[in-house]
Amino acid sequence: MTENLAQARIVELFDASIDTKRIAREHMPAHIAAAAKLLCQCVDNNNKVLSCGNGGSAADAQHFSSELLNRFERDRAGVAAMALTTDASTVTSIANDYSYDDIFAKQVAALGRPGDLLLAISTSGNSANVNRAIRAAHNAGMQIIALSGRDGGDMKKLLGTADVELRVPATSTARIQEVHLLLIHCLCFLLDDHLLGHQQ
Repeated sequence: MTENLAQARIVELFDASIDTKRIAREHMPAHIAAAAKLLCQCVDNNNKVLSCGNGGSAADAQHFSSELLNRFERDRAGVAAMALTTDASTVTSIANDYSYDDIFAKQVAALGRPGDLLLAISTSGNSANVNRAIRAAHNAGMQIIALSGRDGGDMKKLLGTADVELRVPATSTARIQEVHLLLIHCLCFLLDDHLLGHQQ
């Protein structure tokens, strides 16, 4: 690939990401605000936030948890949060003894309590282990913030009226993941505003 062709492809990728975010900006702000409200209520009530996903979505789950436990852009007390993707011994033992589809659900069943929140991430909405985690969270009295894409997949059918789905209006996994990261940062920013007051 020539340097000029590489640069042209890079510009195309930037443009595709920008276009996806522009479309999301038109359709998603009210849903993001509703999800932030759930997050703020959870934190105000001294409950915890669990998060899960696979692959790049696992990295997003860990990113979100770290922003809550440590800090986002402003100094504040840590928020009780845990990514269910990080304990290799737990994940592999559940996958080995039961099923990979149970790796998150069994953790939610053990750790989740009424009033806790689950951030469930699946770009397609069809990740069986994430969807089982949603069922387990409901059984535990938890609410869900679901990050999805495409047509919402099977995930959308599992969500109740008290849950919030943030469905990115795109079909490309990479573009959906890029917006998911922005959604996570929006939630963290709005939580900081709630806890610390609005900052210009």
